[in-house]
This record gives sequence, C-alpha cells and structure tokens, in this order.
Amino acid sequence: MDPQPKRVAVCGGGVIGVCTAYFLAKKGAAVTLIEKSSVACAASGKSGGFLALDWCDGGPLSSLARASFNLHRSLAEELNGTESYGYRPLTTLSLTITESGKQGQSSRVQNLPSWVDGPARDLRAIGSTETTAQVHPQMFTKTLLSKAVEKYGVELVIGKVESVGVEEGRVDSVVLEGGRVIESDSVVLALGPWSGKFEMLSSLFRVYGLRAHSIVLEPKEPVAITPHALFLSYYPAQGGKPMDPEVYPRPSGEVYLCGMSSAVEVPEDPEQIVGDPESLEVLKRVAGTVSSHLVEGEARLKAEQACFLPCTDDSVPVIGEIPGVKGCYAATGHNCWGILNGPATGAAMAELIVDGQSTIVDFARFSPGRFVGRRRKS
Repeated sequence: MDPQPKRVAVCGGGVIGVCTAYFLAKKGAAVTLIEKSSVACAASGKSGGFLALDWCDGGPLSSLARASFNLHRSLAEELNGTESYGYRPLTTLSLTITESGKQGQSSRVQNLPSWVDGPARDLRAIGSTETTAQVHPQMFTKTLLSKAVEKYGVELVIGKVESVGVEEGRVDSVVLEGGRVIESDSVVLALGPWSGKFEMLSSLFRVYGLRAHSIVLEPKEPVAITPHALFLSYYPAQGGKPMDPEVYPRPSGEVYLCGMSSAVEVPEDPEQIVGDPESLEVLKRVAGTVSSHLVEGEARLKAEQACFLPCTDDSVPVIGEIPGVKGCYAATGHNCWGILNGPATGAAMAELIVDGQSTIVDFARFSPGRFVGRRRKS
C-alpha cells in the first residue's frame, strides 16, 4: 500500500505560499493553504510582476533568481501564461527624465519607444527579451492556485493563523482564530510582511514592511504602447535627489507605474492598507511627464494603491526549516523579487519537505538558522 500523503499546511496566500502549495501538491502532498483575507490581496496582487534572469548575479539570490526565471518560462508554457496571466518577454530600458524639461525633447534620443515622448536622455538597454519578462502578479498567483486546487487537490481555507502546534519539538498542527485545528506533518509560514507579527518568527528574526505605491492607467490608445519596461532616474522640477520610479506596460493595454517607497508599520489587516495621497500624486505626475499618452485626459486611472514588500535586515530572504522546530519552515523576506522568486522558492521548498533536500536551489544561504545567536534588538 502507498503510504499516507504528507499533510502540509501552508500559511499565507501570496505568491510564495501559492507557489509552495502548488509544487507540494504536485509532488503528492495533501496541502491546505490558509489565507486570512483573500488570495494575492496584498503585494502579490499589486506589484509590478517584473522578471529578470541575471539582475541578481554576483549576490546571494543569483541561483534562486536564475532557476525561478526559467521556471516562470516553463510554467507559462504549462499554464498558457500568455493568455492566462499576461506572461511575455520584455525589452527593458534605463533612462533619465527631467521634469522641468520640455515635452518633445526626447525625439532626439535614438531607439526610444515612440510613446515615450517626454524629456528623456541617457537611454540604455538593460534587459532583452531573453533576460527580462513580466506577468500580471495577481492573475499569475490566482491561475496557479486554480490549477493546484483543480488538478492536485489543494484545499483553500480562509482564516487567521493564531499559532503552530508543537509536540516534543515537532509541529503537529496549525491553530486558527476561533479554535479550528488543522493537523499537519509540516507547516510552511509564508506570511510576507506579516511575519513580523507572528511570534514564532519575530522572536528569531526581523521582517519589516516597505510600503511601495503604484498606479494603473488605461490609455485611450493602448496599441501605441510597446512592450518596453522603463527604469527611470527622475529629476523633479523642484530639485533634490532623483527618484527611481518604474513603468511596466502590460499586454492588456494597461500601464503600471510604481515607486515612492518608505518603511512604515504594517497594518494587521491587508484590507486596511492605504497609500499616501502625495506619493500617488507624484506617480501620476511622473506618468504624464514620461508620455503624452499617460497624461490626465488621455488615460483613465484604473487603480491607485500601495502594498508592503517584506524585507529582512540583511536583505536576504528567509527560506528553510526553523531551528528547534522539526517540520516548521519559513519562506519570507523576498523584498521586491517575490514574484520573480516565487516559483523556485516553492519548488525547492516542496523538495525539501517531501524529499528531505532541495536540488533546485541550495537553501544554506537563506536558512533561518543564520539568525541564531544574534537575536535582534527590540
């Protein structure tokens, strides 16, 4: 007889939790995904969805990012990502915009997309269709979950995780608010910026939230907008340091802009997250300066929003088994690369839990054990 499938509770319905649930279930685990609000309701639904093969080269994320970029490509083939969630390769450009410059000045810059008709200079290609791509993050996360539920039997539970049950140094359950107990052989805590509010994690390491703002515009002439992602050095008219907003046209014709980040307290409920009005106004101004297609009147404001990126003190994600608690794993702290690194994090975590080791990525650099003996100061 086949042994009973391993029961795994994955806590957190963002991209990291959903990817982990998907790959665990694909390997035969009986997976319960627990989310307190709604799937992809926070950063996994409101981020840019930009993917880069080699932008993390030379650092601790290099192998994770490369593996995950390639996994995104194969998932897009498997799940019809082009149609399902806006997967497409992109050309990525870096340029400088000076707000006080005259509109049309950029016409002298060679190789600039025609829709970028603001005062641009210093154009550089920093990514090709071989090395950069995009997804719509919310659609990606929800597509993956639908597949996990329909094909691999993942169960989605809406509820707030109160605690993890531990017996003789090993996890045996997850306890939800209201008292429901979900018995588990393994538990994955993929709580994003809310990791800092969960005692089992916050007692070992710090995760804080960086609030990033974004707007989504629908231009009247979407066909004019070519698939070029823009990374800007943006000099505001009033002077001061340049800002670094990003612009991502999507296959749907929408244009997503983000930037204006600051470290502020993460609210208890993701539904309570609101943006700073001034920061959102700046992004609207950036949009109109970059392109006449994105000025008020030429583009409809579809969304203005904010989300929290989960950050660690050493800028490295925390992925792996929690010291002293067998069967309990953390997967958080991915900062701005959560959408990119979700698939490889999930696939490698599934290997670690089901097979006992990961072949996709060496998790040693990401281990929660690195914080033992240097607990954070309050």
